[in-house]
Amino acid sequence: MKATVGDRIVIQSRHVDEPERDGEIVEVHGPDGTPPYLVRWSDDGRTALLYPGPDAHIGGHTPATAVHHVTAWHATVYLTEEDGHTTADAVLNTGSNALHGRGTAYRNPADPEVPEIGDELATGRALVALGRRLIEMSAEDIGAIEGHRVHLKG
Repeated sequence: MKATVGDRIVIQSRHVDEPERDGEIVEVHGPDGTPPYLVRWSDDGRTALLYPGPDAHIGGHTPATAVHHVTAWHATVYLTEEDGHTTADAVLNTGSNALHGRGTAYRNPADPEVPEIGDELATGRALVALGRRLIEMSAEDIGAIEGHRVHLKG
């Protein structure tokens, strides 16, 4: 396999329920275009050194207009469990802002104690609250630009 910087590499999924993965080759470390390659993955913008296997193929040069802006935002969820309830605090760090969402799950005293269920439910509620906050912020930003209150659907 041979590639040049800017080529697109595609890794076919090995299982039916897995998506293929693709990225842009940003560095070629082998002689004459051979692996390993430093790849910037399109799904998360991260870079990783890749020694491609038989499930990989080079898909041609990535057009310069294909990626205009890549940003990574990081979310962290903090879980607290006490007295039959779980609280999840989700924090999204955008680099210039930190947004918060909170969710709580309560266990019925008659139900068996399965901490994972409380974690999942509280986290889901925290992420929904965080998503609502992001939509509210977008509406506020658009409203500031347009000079009137904006309501976004969805």
